[in-house]
Amino acid sequence: MYKAIVVGTDGSKTAEQAVAHAIELCKTSGARLHIVSACKLPTAAMIGAEGGAAVAAPGDATWEREAREAADLMLRSAATAAADAEVDATTHAILGEAADALISVASDEGADLIVVGNRGMAGLGRVLGSVPNKVSHHAPCSLLIVRTT
Repeated sequence: MYKAIVVGTDGSKTAEQAVAHAIELCKTSGARLHIVSACKLPTAAMIGAEGGAAVAAPGDATWEREAREAADLMLRSAATAAADAEVDATTHAILGEAADALISVASDEGADLIVVGNRGMAGLGRVLGSVPNKVSHHAPCSLLIVRTT
C-alpha cells in the first residue's frame, strides 16, 4: 500500500494525533515513517532589540542551534512513539516553514503519503495559508488530513 509516509510535529496535542495516525498506517502497511519538525526562521518582526543591539538575526548560529535542539526534542518524542509501536522511523529537523519542510521531505524521500492534522483548515487561517492548506496545494504525493480538532 504505502512505502514511505511523512508526518510533521510541532509538539502540540493535535500534532501528536496526526503522528499516532501515521504510525498506525505504517504498522498496517509496513511503510517507513519520516517525522518532520520545522525550525521556523526568524523574521524582522521576530527579531528584538535591547539597547539597540539585535538579540537574534537570520543565520545567527546560536539561534539556529537552539531551534534545532527544540525540534530534536519534539522529534525524539514522536520517534519514541514510533519505536514503541515497532515502526521504522527517520527524523528530519528542517530549517524553514512547516509546509515547505513537509513537501521537501516528501519529495526527497519519494513518499506515497503526507499525513497532517486539520488544525488551521477553517476560518481565517485557511485564507492566510495554513500548513494543511499549503500542503494540499503543493504535495508531491497523496495527502491525508486527520481530524484532530
